[in-house]
Parts: sequence; C-alpha cells; structure tokens
Amino acid sequence: MNTMNSFQIRLPLLISFFYIFLAIATAQNSSGLSVLQKHVSFFDRNHDGIIYPKETFEGFRAIGCGVALSTTASAFIHAGLSQKTRPGKAPSPLLPIEIVNIKLSIHGSDSGVYDSEGGFVASKFEEIFSKHAKQHPNALTSDELKEMLTANREPKDFKGWLAAESEWKILYDLCKDKEGLLQKDIVYSVYDGSLFERLEKEHSKTKNNK
Repeated sequence: MNTMNSFQIRLPLLISFFYIFLAIATAQNSSGLSVLQKHVSFFDRNHDGIIYPKETFEGFRAIGCGVALSTTASAFIHAGLSQKTRPGKAPSPLLPIEIVNIKLSIHGSDSGVYDSEGGFVASKFEEIFSKHAKQHPNALTSDELKEMLTANREPKDFKGWLAAESEWKILYDLCKDKEGLLQKDIVYSVYDGSLFERLEKEHSKTKNNK
C-alpha cells in the first residue's frame, strides 16, 4: 500500500490527523500503557511522560513532514490540548501534554471499539466491518464509511459527530489504497498504536534510498 508516500500533507489535515489518535479512547497492552498512551508516546521523544511542542515537531519531522508544517502543527496541537491533559493545574507557557491524562480527549458518537473504562472491545472492532464493509469484507469504501458515521451518531452530540467525521474521513483520505479502500489492518493500526511507527519507517526507508 502506498500510504502517504508523498508525505505532502496540508496543515489542517496534519493537525486533524494528530487529533485522530488523541481522540481515540484507551485499552491496555502488555507494557501497562493504554494503546492511546503508547501511540502518543511516539511524540515523547525523551520518554519522560510529557510531550512538549519541540518533541511534537520532531515527531512530525520523523514521519516526513517539512519544517514549516511541523512547526505550525505543533503550535496548534499544544495550544489546543495542553490544558485538557493538565486538569486542576495552572496553564503553562511551555504547553506540555501529559500522556497519563490523554484519555481526557474521549468523545462520543464513535465506533464504540473502546468502552467507558478504556478497554478494547474486539467485537465492536469487528462490527465496523461485519456491519458496514459490504463490498469487501476487510475494507471500507467511502460510502460505507459515511454509512457507519451516520449509524454511530448519538442524539444531539454535535461535537461528537464533528469529531468522529473529521477523524474517520481524514484517516480515509490519508490511508486509502489505490482502489479507494480503507483496509482493516490500517484501521487496526490506529487502535494498536503502530501507525506512526509505520510511517516513520516508510520515511526513513525513503530517505535512505535517495
């Protein structure tokens, strides 16, 4: 699959793509970290549990984004999320994001793959495809994705509608294959925290082949 081979992403897409992972709820893995914590830890370049704008910049550079784009995206992301992950604390001019509290970005009207406690619900993940993947059992078309988003809407949860639609549609735009399909393994990589690592490896391989 030629996922993001060009690495030429517009700023709104890049920022929203980051929010995809920050908005997903959590599940436990063998490391003791939630999937979301593990995934966001990609940007914790010094592994101290706190992500600063410089580290987010470095993370975006690692997946192939340009200097100007990475700088601006980092500023927007930290301005929007820093205080949400630091409940009860005074705002910090350094705009840190605390990984331990990243689950505070959970929203409604989504797939339900994560329960209210942040546990991974495998049956809900499978339902994404058993209920909505009608043309191909392990992939979603654009129309099937729209159908799923409509089915997941909770009454009057307008913010949740917008968040879910932005996340899934941007994921589709960035990761669909040449046939216009969003493959099951790509969707799973969002939940298991491996997508950024895959993109970093792709970019590193691209640089080494130049």
